[in-house]
Amino acid sequence: MPTSQDMTTEFDPGLLDALQHQVAVFARRAEQTRLGGTGQLRNSMDRAAYLLLNRLDQEGPMGVKALAAGMGIDSSTVTRQVAPLVDTGLVKRTSHPEDGRAVVLQLSPRGLARLEEVRSSRRQLMVEVTEGWTPDERESFCTLLTRFNTALSARQSGHAVHGSAGQTGPVGQALPAAETAAGSGAESGTEGGAGAE
Repeated sequence: MPTSQDMTTEFDPGLLDALQHQVAVFARRAEQTRLGGTGQLRNSMDRAAYLLLNRLDQEGPMGVKALAAGMGIDSSTVTRQVAPLVDTGLVKRTSHPEDGRAVVLQLSPRGLARLEEVRSSRRQLMVEVTEGWTPDERESFCTLLTRFNTALSARQSGHAVHGSAGQTGPVGQALPAAETAAGSGAESGTEGGAGAE
């Protein structure tokens, strides 16, 4: 079975060095700017809260376990992160439509409105950061970044991902991998603060 050293030698070491350096620079600058949007809404919602609300918007009401599995984090982390969102009225707890004994988490109308505000601000940030890029360049970058995040998440969970671009999903689709990569690390936000994952 090939070792990590064997696999590394199959690729250009200089290119791998450049790649790992750029990833490190990206991680540092993303944390410094927090990619939190523009204007008054800049950094107004922490990363963990944004990912949770986004997941509930995309997937609909779900229980803590399902939400945790979809985001690639443990249930206790989700419980801790959801609590302030419920307290501030962005998420509500409701009965499962098929099993009244079970409780599911649902994005509230206030939560959806708040999420749309933050999304709009973050879209503007992406416009500014990628000013001068062609639409094809933006799409290619999004596809490759999604694929990279998928591979990182698979490695973290112990499952290998081999390099078919078809495994990345539609451009712009929020995947558990992207959430896992984006949601790691300590957070400090002004709304729905979640803490470290």
